[in-house]
Amino acid sequence: MLALGAASPQAGVDITVTITGMRNAEGVVRACLTNDPSGFPRCRGMEGAQGVAMPAGEGATLTFRNVRPGRYAIALLHDENENGKADRAAMMIPTEGFGFSRDAKVRMGPPRFEDAAFDVADKAQALSIRMRYML
Repeated sequence: MLALGAASPQAGVDITVTITGMRNAEGVVRACLTNDPSGFPRCRGMEGAQGVAMPAGEGATLTFRNVRPGRYAIALLHDENENGKADRAAMMIPTEGFGFSRDAKVRMGPPRFEDAAFDVADKAQALSIRMRYML
């Protein structure tokens, strides 16, 4: 299990994510938690976003710590070759796995923030996100 953030009892709550449906344990899983709809599902350079890379594997678990109340979405990428990006084949079809909170569907591109968004209040949450593969 991987934990993000510094411990502070009044800073926020923990969001624990269990990842299912991994086709192999190669590479890393890149995870992003954000409350910024404008850049979702990318996290790079977004204020208020927490990102992490961790070893891939079925049943991998990570925890975002001290998440303040608000509306958030999570995006996952199974970066099998560890090149730091989502690889694509012809016609821009993803060749690596991906997943989103609320099991948001991919239709001709990534889901909208609102399709993946969930509310964080004053209680810890446990989520499960299924990795999906198109090829």
